Amino acid sequence: MYVHTPTPSQEPKKLVRSAFFISDGTAITAETLGKSLLSQFADVEFDIQVIPYVDTVELAREAVGRINQAYKNTNLLPLVFDTIVSDEIREVINTATACNLDIYEGLITRIATEINHKPNPHAGMAHSNVDSDDYKARIDAVHFALDNDDGARITHYDGADIILVGLSRSGKTPTSLYLALQYGIRAANYPLTEEDLDTSSLPQALKAHKHKLFGLTIDTERLVRIRQERKAGSRYASLAQCQAEQQAIQAIYSTQKIPNLNVSEMSVEEIATRILQMTGLKRRIGM
Repeated sequence: MYVHTPTPSQEPKKLVRSAFFISDGTAITAETLGKSLLSQFADVEFDIQVIPYVDTVELAREAVGRINQAYKNTNLLPLVFDTIVSDEIREVINTATACNLDIYEGLITRIATEINHKPNPHAGMAHSNVDSDDYKARIDAVHFALDNDDGARITHYDGADIILVGLSRSGKTPTSLYLALQYGIRAANYPLTEEDLDTSSLPQALKAHKHKLFGLTIDTERLVRIRQERKAGSRYASLAQCQAEQQAIQAIYSTQKIPNLNVSEMSVEEIATRILQMTGLKRRIGM
């Protein structure tokens, strides 16, 4: 029986849908929650537009114009995720030809009903109090991560909550920064180089802080692809080199009993969450 196989040009294309994240503040909340929800629809491609600081009726009307234009271009209702506090501004946004998904309105109403207390809405309140202890702890942690990135400084490890170790290009830097920014955790990171791996033991700088070490691992094929993007055709990015480094670092993790995590298929958010779960580290800042 003949079975027709579509040529590449005949392969079904992913559906493209416009999605807007709108806020009277930074739009971080709308974008974070919105993207989390949209990630459940892997077969759909989203054209994402972020519109922050929509804090006047005029700016709301401009946003509506952009949303309506997206509808005209695609003939599909755009998805609009907003965290607008002002009723007046929200009403303008809701006039757009779109599927309006107000993140705050329904939730705040339910919370108010449950606790029998009226909300006191204020634009930007979710990210206010920049002089708070949480804010200072966050900034301090970010500075610590930057100062102690990639083994740049090894004399401040006494102040680290955790020291991430792993091969070059295994995701240590973004994970350190995410731990600092989201949880206020003082994370340093140290790349185990070929010289370190040849000794099959920990570098001297790490031995006194063994209890703070956490290893990141990554599949060899993925490591090769990442390194090829950085230094194509080099020995550093070759399959043989990556395989040798992988074997050596796994031996160090095993003999030194360093907890570790394969991060090949994880986002930085997932990596950070798993690290906290596996180590028992407590976040220094609130939500």
